Amino acid sequence: DTVDRAAKLTGQLLAFARRQALKPEVFAACDGVRALSEMMATLTGSRIRIETELPEHPCFVDVDPSQFDTALVNMAVNARDAMDGDGRLTIRVRPVERMPAVRLHPAVEGDFVAIDVSDTGSGISADRLERIFEPFFTTKAVGQGTGLGLSQVFGFAKQSGGEIIVESGVGQGTTFTLYLPRVDAPLTTATSAEPAPLMDGHGTCVLVVEDNAAVGTFAVQTLSDLGYVPVLANNAEEALAELELDAERFDVVFSDVVMPGMSGIELGQEIRRRYHDLPVLLASGYSHVLAQNGTYGFELLHKPYSVEQLSRLLRKVATWKRRKGIVGL
Repeated sequence: DTVDRAAKLTGQLLAFARRQALKPEVFAACDGVRALSEMMATLTGSRIRIETELPEHPCFVDVDPSQFDTALVNMAVNARDAMDGDGRLTIRVRPVERMPAVRLHPAVEGDFVAIDVSDTGSGISADRLERIFEPFFTTKAVGQGTGLGLSQVFGFAKQSGGEIIVESGVGQGTTFTLYLPRVDAPLTTATSAEPAPLMDGHGTCVLVVEDNAAVGTFAVQTLSDLGYVPVLANNAEEALAELELDAERFDVVFSDVVMPGMSGIELGQEIRRRYHDLPVLLASGYSHVLAQNGTYGFELLHKPYSVEQLSRLLRKVATWKRRKGIVGL
């Protein structure tokens, strides 16, 4: 639990710094708001009335859905606290043709989706508005907030090519508007079901690439407990040597990203070149390369990870059967 809390705080700081590894997907912002509505009611309490205003036609965005949800929740929590648990919270989604000028940035013409989160709370004074997105800046009492919620929204908006704007007045409530680039509808909205956690690896052979001895030992022990057959390599060079000996014995490669010498991304790309049908799962707590350029099409497991997360993603990757053209299970 302590590690989870620390990871959440670190993730929020990375979000503000725009150095989180995002996994963007195309989805309708309206659907994202609808999916969160029930949880929002539990989060804000029974004395806050939640209203949603959604357009008739879906507005599609290409952003990380997890970070999108987190941003909405952070804005809702901020609104709840500003209203002291009693008032009206309005979430509105609308298509717009420009992103207004804010701070030192000029207005930007183009297709955007605006998500407004408005409250009937106490409002924010002008001197505090300038600092509202700063990490650790909070108007709440000690122990009632980290001051990182709105900084996550700021970083997510910026890293996604959008913006966050706030309008408020003391005693007049507050409206946060999150702008995100609008995209065309995906070719297909059908999504494959997430595989259930596999607690028995059925002898699936995994090449584990990890330069940290403690983490490597944990991964090997965990995989063994799950019924996998792990082989540990301490760096990318050792991993390539193992594959050179007999690549056919491995069903999947599970590699750290940040390592001395060749990184996990470079290793994954080399494996694609030499053994194009061998699946690769990457693990990382932070990588500036991932933050800037994405995951290069590889599945990514965020550190710290649980046994369940490792099992679920390994199952997902390992089901891409590579031998003899077999696909799926």
